[in-house]
Amino acid sequence: MLTRFHAVKMTTPPRQRLTYIDWMRGLACLVMFQDHCYDSWLSDAARHSKLYKASQLGGTLPAPLFLFLAGISFALVADRLRRRDATARQIAATTIRRGAEILALGLLFRLQEYILGQPWAPWTDLLRVDILNTIGVSIMLMGALCWVVSAASSAVDTSAWRMRNVCAAIAAALAISFAAPVVWTSWKPQWLPWYLETYLDGVHNLGVPQPWLFPIFPWVAFAFAGMAVGFVILSERARLHEARTALALGLTGLLVGAAALWAEAQPRQLYAVDDFWHTSPDFFLLRVGILLVILLAAYAWCRWGAPARMFSPLVQLGQTSLLVYWVHIEFVYGRLSILSKRNSTVPQATLGLLAIFAGMLLLSIIRTRTKGRGAAELLAAFRRSPHRSQRPSS
Repeated sequence: MLTRFHAVKMTTPPRQRLTYIDWMRGLACLVMFQDHCYDSWLSDAARHSKLYKASQLGGTLPAPLFLFLAGISFALVADRLRRRDATARQIAATTIRRGAEILALGLLFRLQEYILGQPWAPWTDLLRVDILNTIGVSIMLMGALCWVVSAASSAVDTSAWRMRNVCAAIAAALAISFAAPVVWTSWKPQWLPWYLETYLDGVHNLGVPQPWLFPIFPWVAFAFAGMAVGFVILSERARLHEARTALALGLTGLLVGAAALWAEAQPRQLYAVDDFWHTSPDFFLLRVGILLVILLAAYAWCRWGAPARMFSPLVQLGQTSLLVYWVHIEFVYGRLSILSKRNSTVPQATLGLLAIFAGMLLLSIIRTRTKGRGAAELLAAFRRSPHRSQRPSS
């Protein structure tokens, strides 16, 4: 699952480009590829293997990663606008509009999948809450929260504004996470039409929350967690001490993860229905802890490891994560699947996975090297055309 999901990546100035963020996005793409490939292609017999079970466990990571990184990217954009003296309304308009664009892309993607899935795909698939939809909604909600914070902090300096955003984002993440179990059970907004209710609890048209969807509760909490981290790493202190900041975030992740496991092990639980793997705040905090540890590892690897000296396939994929997400789906799950579905052995599916990785990497390289060049060359050719200077005779 996505986004520059991206899940989804907002454009930032070159001096703000953080290589390790792109690397994390590329990691999310890689883990997503293996999850989708094995899920689509392995035969029923191969699904009993340890590799498939490990693949499915790893498949729980891309969606939180994409949303978390969308939150960090949001902070980069909002901070840039603030330093350019943008008003609270301008910051909100820019970010909310970007979120609406991503949501529109998510709806367009569902339309494409519905058309390509005919005659079998039901019309209700058009309204399924997939990861792109959730990233778009999360960016819009972060824009609204930042609007409130910016409007209330117009007279304070940028450092104080960042800290207020950190506090607001943490509060929003915890509120969404702790509300998720009851929104899925006793607080279900059944008075809404199902295509709206599903954005809150993922019921789709089936009446009960579906764990394979990505509703606001609890998924958007990961984006707000990323927003908080993004404003932390943009602070003056963090910029002066990048390595210390990354280490502090990683250690915080270890502590948060350990605390979540301890809380889950307690005999008395907060909720009547405790669904650890889907809505539990303990599982949310555990995954946030894992994300912070991954951020530390990504920072160290990109600063002192191979990506600091040579081409990195994961950094490359991370720069075009929305494109490779969109395209690979059709070659794994769609009509253009490169292997027959649910009919492959582990070695066959693994070779297919390598082909998908190589193909998406090549597509990513082509995209970054030709971005904007086609239109520029067409315009240049038009300007050089001898016919352009000739006027029709009267």
